[in-house]
Amino acid sequence: MKETLRYLAGIAGPSGYGSKSTAEQVTVNCCASLPAQLTAIVTGGTSGIGAETVRVLAKRGVRVVIPARDLIRAAQVKEGIQRETPNAEVIVLEIDLSSLISVRRFCSEFLALGLPLNILINNAGMFSQTLEYSEDKIEMTFATNYLGHYLLTEMLLEKMVETAAKTGIQGRIINVSSMIHSWVKRESFCFSELLNPKNYNGTHAYAQSKLASILHVKEMARQLKARNARVTINAVHPGIVKTGIIRAHKSFITDSVFFVASKLLKSVSQGASTTCYVALSQQMEGVSGKYFADCNESDCSALANDEAEAQKLRKQTRALLHRRLCYPAA
Repeated sequence: MKETLRYLAGIAGPSGYGSKSTAEQVTVNCCASLPAQLTAIVTGGTSGIGAETVRVLAKRGVRVVIPARDLIRAAQVKEGIQRETPNAEVIVLEIDLSSLISVRRFCSEFLALGLPLNILINNAGMFSQTLEYSEDKIEMTFATNYLGHYLLTEMLLEKMVETAAKTGIQGRIINVSSMIHSWVKRESFCFSELLNPKNYNGTHAYAQSKLASILHVKEMARQLKARNARVTINAVHPGIVKTGIIRAHKSFITDSVFFVASKLLKSVSQGASTTCYVALSQQMEGVSGKYFADCNESDCSALANDEAEAQKLRKQTRALLHRRLCYPAA
């Protein structure tokens, strides 16, 4: 109850920010003392909190790469950012996160640019009420929200480690997850079912993909610490974001429900605040393997904290990538 009241009131936590803080507010002084321009990749940067994240990072002087399936929409986002911030450097490259070949192609194209990489924000996500499969014959939600981002992170990790070593600036990876991950029960979290579910439920598939995203964070944080790499990885819950509710009927009850819901939902800028805070705040120096909500460290589920489960998921994921792409399984 206390946490709910804190959320509704927007009361700041230990970081100095809370549920009402916006992405611009939490990044006002973040980049002033940095010795070099940062480079960030933000998936899902063509709409919603992803587009807001790109806009705010660019406004703070970060060079931003937008991997996009819809290149026209990405070009429009880039144009809008450069109207607001004329000196902004925004690069658009093509990707389909549900396709392993497309992810590998994007990584090759990015690495060929010879740019450093300081920040990787795995923000893109999809929700489908009906069962769909990727070109790799993997359930689409899991393929997009988890597997594509896992491969993207793995293929860019050495560039991030190298950049951090050369510049002395800590690299940061952020997986955008959701509190809905806590709905997943241990007995229903099965890798083969994630790939090819027998009884599909869109909400359950989404929740499982977000749990997998946090487990990815937990295991990679452990590995990065073991090798003393100057790269951190954390998960964030953006909150439930107001993204355009359509009211077909103008009845009293519909308007009343909308009014109540609007008080609970975040704006897009509030939704992007935790991602931007974790990406740029000096308070995040050295923090890794954690889960954040409303710009403050929070608790994730017991299953998301299970080290054995995280290690098992990594092993299964790498074995799958090895079969499909001859990617190292170790």
